[in-house]
Amino acid sequence: MAEQKRSRPPAGSAGAGSSRPAGRRVRDKEARRAAIIAAARAAFAEQGYAKTTIREIARRARVTHGLVMLHFSTKEQLFIAAMPGTGDLGSFVEGDLRALPDRIARAYIERMESASSADPFLALIRSAASDQDAAKKLLMAMGQHSTESYRAVLPADDIEMRVASLGAYLIGVTFSRYVLREGPLAAASRAELEARLVPAIRGILLESQ
Repeated sequence: MAEQKRSRPPAGSAGAGSSRPAGRRVRDKEARRAAIIAAARAAFAEQGYAKTTIREIARRARVTHGLVMLHFSTKEQLFIAAMPGTGDLGSFVEGDLRALPDRIARAYIERMESASSADPFLALIRSAASDQDAAKKLLMAMGQHSTESYRAVLPADDIEMRVASLGAYLIGVTFSRYVLREGPLAAASRAELEARLVPAIRGILLESQ
């Protein structure tokens, strides 16, 4: 008797060789997003914000330009996602409001002290003078991102001004201590810097709260 041929399961069924578990798709999506962020972080650090293109990031991540735009609608949003620490903003903002300045100061110092000279945020500050339009767009996006996080714990009518003032203050500290590396701010120890930052941050964010 001739051997009967085994019937193949229909495409897409649980037994089909081409099917993948649902969890695999999720992991692949997360892996692609992680690859895009890693490529963006390296590109921004090496070339600066203005010179880095989405196509260059896609090439480094080995994905398509369209896939990058699917995950991140603008280059500004991709830069924010690529900056170390920005994803943790919501977590350290939450908590005791009185201790918020202490948490901000510690998180800022920890991030900047461990940053390399090619850190994307430092690269942005260095290149701001050469491309003001790009810097303006990015600072607006960063301000919006920060404001959304702070608004949840600071119901002040002038929250946008407070967040913008905090950003300007920390950019100034960053420029003196981590870019120029000269003067009292650069020479201060981490403990001394934190002792200076906390009351200044408290005055900017919590005054009249």
